[in-house]
Amino acid sequence: MNHGKVIFWSVTVALGGFLFGFDTAVISGAEGTIQQLWGLSEAMTGSMVASALWGTIIGALLGGMPADRFGRKRTLFWIAVLYFVSAAGSALSQSVWQLMFFRFIGGLGVGASSVVAPMYISEISPTGQRGRLTALFQFNIVLGILIAYFSNYLIGGGGDGNWRWMLGVEAFPAFAFVIMIGMVPRSPRWLVVKKGLIDEARKVLEIINPSTAEASLRAIQESHIEGPRVGLGQFFSKRYAVVIFLAFLIAMFNQLSGINAVIYYAPRIFASTGMGVDSALLSTTGIGLINLIFTLIGMSLIDKAGRKFLMYIGSFGYIFSLSVVSWAFYSGMAEGSYLVPIMLFLFIAAHAIGQGAVIWVFISEIFPNDVRSYGNSLGSGTHWVFAALIANVFPFFEKTFGGGPIFAFFAFMMVLQLLWVWKMMPETKNVSLEELEKRLIKE
Repeated sequence: MNHGKVIFWSVTVALGGFLFGFDTAVISGAEGTIQQLWGLSEAMTGSMVASALWGTIIGALLGGMPADRFGRKRTLFWIAVLYFVSAAGSALSQSVWQLMFFRFIGGLGVGASSVVAPMYISEISPTGQRGRLTALFQFNIVLGILIAYFSNYLIGGGGDGNWRWMLGVEAFPAFAFVIMIGMVPRSPRWLVVKKGLIDEARKVLEIINPSTAEASLRAIQESHIEGPRVGLGQFFSKRYAVVIFLAFLIAMFNQLSGINAVIYYAPRIFASTGMGVDSALLSTTGIGLINLIFTLIGMSLIDKAGRKFLMYIGSFGYIFSLSVVSWAFYSGMAEGSYLVPIMLFLFIAAHAIGQGAVIWVFISEIFPNDVRSYGNSLGSGTHWVFAALIANVFPFFEKTFGGGPIFAFFAFMMVLQLLWVWKMMPETKNVSLEELEKRLIKE
């Protein structure tokens, strides 16, 4: 097997995850300054932050279509362009409406990359390494989050225009992504299933692993449903009901943990415990570092211990940490102590080793080759709908009710996630994509 090539392709495509994470988190350091600069209300601030997330919904729901028609590689190129335009435009915005527009453009890139990048990586990965390689996308997300937090901390001590630099530095890695995506091949499964280009697919499979290329090619061909292309009408049918339900639930629970509320509003949450602005930004960098470390641990375990095992660890960690945070706000222990920051570090660790490591891998695995683009769009779209709703309402609920009820709600939802993992979630480790189709699809 050509480990070097496969890893290079996976890392290159996973740069979409780095930009995803950076774009998602960078606003956390700028939202307070922007609110003061343009005199925004809490509701308008929430709308400004969530403007990117509404873009992610559209990008996620529609991203599978160009990936299906034009290919994963070409779609990723245009995603990189969207990131670049968004970063440059956000930095130069002269009003909140301009900023919301360019953040929306970036959101389109985030949403589409969350569909296309994991899909591409899963389609070029050998079965025994698919979890680790696809999880590179999540690793790059958390690396992007960490770099965004650290960048905000470094930039955040100066003048009022620093928020422009916070948002604008993303243009540099976005431009690198535009260049590097030209170095990866087209997905062999897309070439066979969507275009019938058998010889080109065979060449890619031979680069990946010459000893298994013909067997992999036969399995892909056998899994393909001959006849008219499967459309949305056929996708939303009894045949795919189980995998649609699985993707919807894992994506919904991912956001009902409160992860994006913490990512977007970490400085605000820390400040509510009595921290100063600089300490809040530095503590937020700590969240990014914890996220990175435990994502690496999750990546090292996902193909050995399995997806369900990591989800169990994450669920128990969620429930404990969120319950303690809720109690701290209810009891008054949050003010002037390090209890909330410590528990949020634990919360981030639980997320990184559990849902964070698993979600994009799991969604990209469970759908058949013929409908993977639709399935990834549905799972990612569900994720981003809930992310946008939570990011939009969090400032209002936090100001109106305080942290206690909010974090209690998140903890309760994670109890429901634990029950779902126990009763319904299938294990997908060490099973080929074509074999998973046989197990999960109801004829």
